[in-house]
Amino acid sequence: MATTLIGCGSEQDWGIKMKKTARDFVGRWRITEMEGWDADYFDMEVPAHITIRRDLMGEFQFGLVRGELDGRVASVEGLPRFEFSWSGFDENDPMSGRGWLKIDGNHADGHLYIHLGDDSALKAERQP
Repeated sequence: MATTLIGCGSEQDWGIKMKKTARDFVGRWRITEMEGWDADYFDMEVPAHITIRRDLMGEFQFGLVRGELDGRVASVEGLPRFEFSWSGFDENDPMSGRGWLKIDGNHADGHLYIHLGDDSALKAERQP
């Protein structure tokens, strides 16, 4: 599987404009399904979500797990994918991990990994 970095860093790193591919991932994504947890858990505190800002940093929360993410857009088998590392907490316990999202219009599929812990496929929808 070939991975090519197609966008990272700040807009200044890229010149005047953010690449369209990276911009496609920017926004708030409502997590609608998680393979590892049901909606009673992943929506227990707030509606589960992933937010990606223009600088490709962001945050997420599902259940009692929340974190800040640092992402890059890569090309995997010729298709763009947002890949990220994250650090945060599960209740008060520090955690970290990684994940990725691929999008099709306003829908996203992805996977979230907790370092030395669980992982889950997920589905999300872009929020207005």
